[in-house]
Amino acid sequence: MNNVFLEGKDFASSYILPYTELTDKESKFPEESFKKLGEKGFLKLLVPEEYGGLGKGLEEHAQACLAFAESCSTTALCYMMHNVALMCILTHGSDELKKRIFTDVVENGKFLALAYSEFGTGTNFYIPEMTVEANRDNTTFNGTKSMVTSATYASYYLVLAPSVEEGKINNWVFPLETKGLTFEMSKWQGLGMRGNSSCPMHIDNVTLDSSFRIGEEGSGEEQVFNVVAPFFVTGLAAVYSGTAMHLFEIAKNHVVDRQYPDGRTLANIETVQVHIGNIYKTAVAAKAITLEAARAGANGEEDALAKILAARIVASEAAIECGRLAMRVGGGKAYNKSLPTERLLRDAYAGQIMAPSADVLAIWLGKALTGQMIP
Repeated sequence: MNNVFLEGKDFASSYILPYTELTDKESKFPEESFKKLGEKGFLKLLVPEEYGGLGKGLEEHAQACLAFAESCSTTALCYMMHNVALMCILTHGSDELKKRIFTDVVENGKFLALAYSEFGTGTNFYIPEMTVEANRDNTTFNGTKSMVTSATYASYYLVLAPSVEEGKINNWVFPLETKGLTFEMSKWQGLGMRGNSSCPMHIDNVTLDSSFRIGEEGSGEEQVFNVVAPFFVTGLAAVYSGTAMHLFEIAKNHVVDRQYPDGRTLANIETVQVHIGNIYKTAVAAKAITLEAARAGANGEEDALAKILAARIVASEAAIECGRLAMRVGGGKAYNKSLPTERLLRDAYAGQIMAPSADVLAIWLGKALTGQMIP
């Protein structure tokens, strides 16, 4: 894959877009798209070449998420989380864990998900309340994770749990078939992202040996802020800038195609031209800062963190603003759902609450720019 964005766009038009409407209408996980993601090599995008993967990094991660989001926000979001989980395995996992999971991804098309948030701590997912009991090489877990994306469809779930070392946390891999792991399945009733199959995951006396722990004892917080945060926040920026670009394409095509009896189109009206221009400049600005943030992060530049945080804030706000204007331009066609504008606007609002929330990120950005510790 020399140009991941363009290849992602081609893939999405064939294997994501055909299922996008059904994904939202029936709150259906995009299972068909994920099967093709495995077959066409996108699930192994970040897997090192020595394990049969493509060996790509943060820039390609952002490009793929953005390309997919221009067809389906839900699919892009779930795919993004898979990549984030893979990076934790890559950077901190043992050789045994890497071989097991990377082989399953490359050869069997399996994918990963994150199971971090809990009902009590919400977006402060790095402060888990679940309980652990260590007994030599085995650890037993009890608790509930609140919003697990790709629930029952992903084969591996990354779970944050307290460490035996006071005040520290660990990052664990829970295989789907683990005894004591159950899901409170029901259709996701959120405002948007309706196909993400999000639900609580109950952990009842789940026992794992230490080979399923990612990294050294107590290293979970380091993973959260040095691996999860940059890939997750950049990925979200890509998802929502892609959603904004999708809204632009829908609005532009509508005003060009909507023709009056006298031969004029909506595109001939100056007010509409202003709205289309505003949608475009807002969306393309979000896309540009996202790709720049990914580039800076991949190259370890000094201002990479600030750019990544800014990109996520800009993209989340851009998607909502583009949705607002696209609904106005779409008029009755948008309101009665003849256009997908309403669905995309609902998806856009999820960008405000995905952890860390936009408000929290704004505080973090200010801290980063003034040399203060985050969080």
